[in-house]
Amino acid sequence: MNGKTQLGDFLQARRSQLRPEDVEVRTYGERRRVPGLRREELALLAGVSASYYTRLEQGNSLSASAEVLDAIAGALRLSESERQYLHELARGDRRRPRARRPAPERLTEATRQLLDMLEAVPAIVLGRRSDVLAWNRLGHALFAGHVAPDAPGQPSDRPNMARLVFLDLHTRELYADWTSKARAVVGNLRLVAAQHPEDAALHALVGELTAKSAEFTAMWADHRVKASGAARYLMRHPLVGPLTVMQQTLDNGVGPHVVVATAEAGSSSRAALTLLAQLTAAGGVGDLPAPAEHGVSVG
Repeated sequence: MNGKTQLGDFLQARRSQLRPEDVEVRTYGERRRVPGLRREELALLAGVSASYYTRLEQGNSLSASAEVLDAIAGALRLSESERQYLHELARGDRRRPRARRPAPERLTEATRQLLDMLEAVPAIVLGRRSDVLAWNRLGHALFAGHVAPDAPGQPSDRPNMARLVFLDLHTRELYADWTSKARAVVGNLRLVAAQHPEDAALHALVGELTAKSAEFTAMWADHRVKASGAARYLMRHPLVGPLTVMQQTLDNGVGPHVVVATAEAGSSSRAALTLLAQLTAAGGVGDLPAPAEHGVSVG
């Protein structure tokens, strides 16, 4: 995932997805050999020279200012997440030494206490690569009840939600709109890849999913970007049947984040969550694996 290649691929993909009529560019009825906007049309909308934009898209210039990047983001009609992603790609190689490994992720004592307090709410703790660092009893039952609740000790053996979404039949059937969930997973991985271009384990995960899933390959090539946030999903749970939950990411911006699933008060979905809690019985946090000195390291 070379920074120059990613930047060029992203710009080209988003330019090809933007139709002239979307940005009021006149075509005068001419036949166009390629989809989307031409480079010179995009450059004109962004207020930069066509030659400069071409160099940027070809990966021959990583010195674009924040103002130029914002102008290009505006011309491409990028969302805030996509604009952030563009800035990350443009400065990726200049931000940190390539040989430096990302700091290990840890399940902190504060997060552990939060997970304990969320006993009545399905909750899981995910690392940046979507590795499951921990989950409470209800979170395990809702998201991956078919997976052993306690993972082996090696970080490489931990459940990974991206891998489950694309390669696990149970998880695929769990989401009525699987495509929407899958796109959200890929969109978040795209952001993480820009923020951690030197993460070898993330490279390996993307490589594995690309090799094993044609759907992942197509979505990854689409260059859609989306930060983790809140999204509503209809789930088809094998124990309690259909239920609609709001999946929300609680993120402090500096480490692993907690994902919770809630349902509207008084709804059949809330009743289904209550039933699921009863079926799986009350219990504590399912740690993956047990912490050492209040921290689980993930390389």
